[in-house]
Amino acid sequence: MISLESARELKEAGLTWQPAQGDKFAIPDRGLDDKIFVINDMAVIVALVRDVPAVTFHGTAEWALDYLYVGEAIWLPEESQLRERLREELKAQGIRAFDLVYAEGSYTCRFGWHGQVLAFSAADAAEAYAAALLYMLRARGGRSAGQLGDRLA
Repeated sequence: MISLESARELKEAGLTWQPAQGDKFAIPDRGLDDKIFVINDMAVIVALVRDVPAVTFHGTAEWALDYLYVGEAIWLPEESQLRERLREELKAQGIRAFDLVYAEGSYTCRFGWHGQVLAFSAADAAEAYAAALLYMLRARGGRSAGQLGDRLA
């Protein structure tokens, strides 16, 4: 899973989210930045039952926050979701191939773009995909090359 900072940048660059079962998200700027929420149709918690740890099931969870508009949440996409979104962005630009390479403790996502090979490195594969996707979203949005290269390897 990517950092809240990376997720926030992706959202600001135009990454859209259609919430689905199992998706993770954060609720920023409400004192909950360190909490990760998961969309689930059943609340499952671990509790002590007669002093023994047990998995307990609840139909609904009661909480002071009754609802949250999707636009107020920050989606925390998984590696597979980032890879698929990157594939879609690249395909829209006529790019059919990209790869992810691991070497010396770092993951690097690479693809060809306007006659050059771009490489985005991070300690985590999801973060490498996020950096590449962020670059493509910003490129689609018309930002200048100087603004785009902040995470190039």
